Amino acid sequence: MPTIGNYFHLHLVSDSTGETLITVARAVAAQYANVTPVEHVYPLVRSQKQLDRVLDEIEEAPGIVLFTLLEKDLVGRLEAKCQEINIPSLSIIGPVMQLFQAYLGAPTTGRIGAQHTLNAEYFKRIDALNYTMLHDDGQHVEGLEEADVVLVGVSRTSKTPTSIYLANRGIRTANVPLVPGIAIPHQLETLKKPLVVSLHATPERLIQVRQNRLLSMGAGPGNDDYIDRQVVADEVAFARRLSAKFNWAQLDVTRRSIEETAAAIMKLYTDRQRSRLSE
Repeated sequence: MPTIGNYFHLHLVSDSTGETLITVARAVAAQYANVTPVEHVYPLVRSQKQLDRVLDEIEEAPGIVLFTLLEKDLVGRLEAKCQEINIPSLSIIGPVMQLFQAYLGAPTTGRIGAQHTLNAEYFKRIDALNYTMLHDDGQHVEGLEEADVVLVGVSRTSKTPTSIYLANRGIRTANVPLVPGIAIPHQLETLKKPLVVSLHATPERLIQVRQNRLLSMGAGPGNDDYIDRQVVADEVAFARRLSAKFNWAQLDVTRRSIEETAAAIMKLYTDRQRSRLSE
């Protein structure tokens, strides 16, 4: 039986962190609205003994098996067990590596977790994260010129999580709240190096997010203006006026996930970098 009720077992076996597997598996599973995977994640599987435990768990809860293993002996044992108990298995990176090898005509290094090497790109991400945490929510505005991207927006437009996501991609990101009645930092008015992106959402969406936020905090009366329809609409209009005044890029995040928002910002940033190089 492939599923039990609306659930199925999904085994993710990796000789590294398992991040690649999790990302791919969840992207595919999201396309199936009526069934939910029960994830079994096995990172750092690099020995026969470690694989033994994995095979036992797969046999106890049969389901789909996805793996990113480079050691051929481990791959052979895993695939043989899956064939024995009649469940599907697939190497996520195997076909891609074969394609690369056929095109490049060069052998692979076989290095496990090679993408996690402590190289310059890794330290660039760490630096970006440090910068972003230091410049969250309008802090240390004197350092805004050192940013790659500066996000502005009213409360609950996902500035902080988007900033952190961008920092994980190596983009030094600061964020500054826009509050009607409070002057924006003068540093924000004169930025030349960073890309400034103003995040917007409809009043209805902001009210929904803010109500959920208040509920999670157990907040009582006294927050009427925070979720008042007219007050929120005025905030949105204020943010849009500022964006037009300073010619900031604008991005509507009403129906966007954090990942989609970040992807749109990275495209704006890349396009801007290319434009500057061609000047």
